[in-house]
Amino acid sequence: MTDTSTKQYATAKAAPTTIAAAAPLKITAVKAYFQRVEERPRVLVSVETDAGIVGWGEAYNHGPDKAYGPILDYFFPLLEGEDPRRVTFLHSKMMHIGRFPPGALGMAAIAAIDHALWDIAGKANGLPVYQLLGGNVRDQIRVYATAIYHPHPDEAVPLLMGMNEKYGIDAFKLSPYRVDPYSARWGLVCKAAGEYFRDLRARLPEHFEIAFDAHAVIQEQAHAVQLAQALEPYEPMFFEEPMRPEHMPVWGRLKAKLNVPLATGESLYNRFEFLALLQEGGADIVQPDIAVVGGLTEMRRIAEVADAHFVPVAPHNPMGPLATAHNLHFAAACPNFKILEYKVTNDCPWIKDPYLPVGGHLQLRPDRPGWGVEIDTNVLKVDDYVHWERQAYVKPDGSTAYS
Repeated sequence: MTDTSTKQYATAKAAPTTIAAAAPLKITAVKAYFQRVEERPRVLVSVETDAGIVGWGEAYNHGPDKAYGPILDYFFPLLEGEDPRRVTFLHSKMMHIGRFPPGALGMAAIAAIDHALWDIAGKANGLPVYQLLGGNVRDQIRVYATAIYHPHPDEAVPLLMGMNEKYGIDAFKLSPYRVDPYSARWGLVCKAAGEYFRDLRARLPEHFEIAFDAHAVIQEQAHAVQLAQALEPYEPMFFEEPMRPEHMPVWGRLKAKLNVPLATGESLYNRFEFLALLQEGGADIVQPDIAVVGGLTEMRRIAEVADAHFVPVAPHNPMGPLATAHNLHFAAACPNFKILEYKVTNDCPWIKDPYLPVGGHLQLRPDRPGWGVEIDTNVLKVDDYVHWERQAYVKPDGSTAYS
């Protein structure tokens, strides 16, 4: 159960490496910890057991973050006394308790609990989570660096080259907007984006992959096509989410007009929505977020739907290093995985041993059970939460838009 009023959290007990498969194992507590990664808030969730094994998950901070405490309190009676190794059963139980779909906050809370359960299952069996999924189909996980936005080429080139030299990363995602997409003439927006990409291509190694995230702010299909055409000559790795995700047929029409890979999916919540998208032929690459769709349990179902449509999965992952661990294990066991979004983090005090890229890839840890990372519970005794919220963009005429 959470204790958001006092913010006093118990330190997790030392956990045994394994537990006999037939031995009883029961959930005794679910707790929330409000923390940060650099200057962004993060919500960690622990599930504790009577055997001292603790599992960890990271909730997507849709906001309001402090709402997760009561939501976890709501789910706890469904979980108390249950065997945490029955992950699929408990996932279904949380989904079935509501007459209506849980929504963004509910699904993120379920995802965090789901991941904590998988962590416990791995630790109880002395195995990495990916081994519980049938084992790894690849030996390492390729990543691309994200959240670089649109630095001037004079700044972008040394920034990207620095990450390449330190981590071997050779794939990156930028914003295409060099001028305000809401106030400038659209032709100028596209011209500036094309010139920006051309300049980067001329100054960076030829083998570098560069993707562009349009952040779902384009409100006219023709404008999305024009922007894609401006980027096309310089071969983007993919063109991400130019429009809002709600109306699936528009994605099929849009993809039919593009000659660059179209990627989307971070704002979709389950396999049914991805099925609708793919039946429209609306994506070359799908990007479900493991912390949005209800966790690893649902993420695997989405990947199978995509695989049946010959579409690869490139998970959306702008969160903290624990979410990266969740994604690594998914990717290790997913046949149609393509590449993982990765945010280079320099300040995250609550994790002792984050996965760091080597040669542009994250390495598996076959000798580490569960997610393969250690949470510093001493750090979690201090509430290190920082408030952040997304602001609606105000257009020149006074109306609002997505930012």
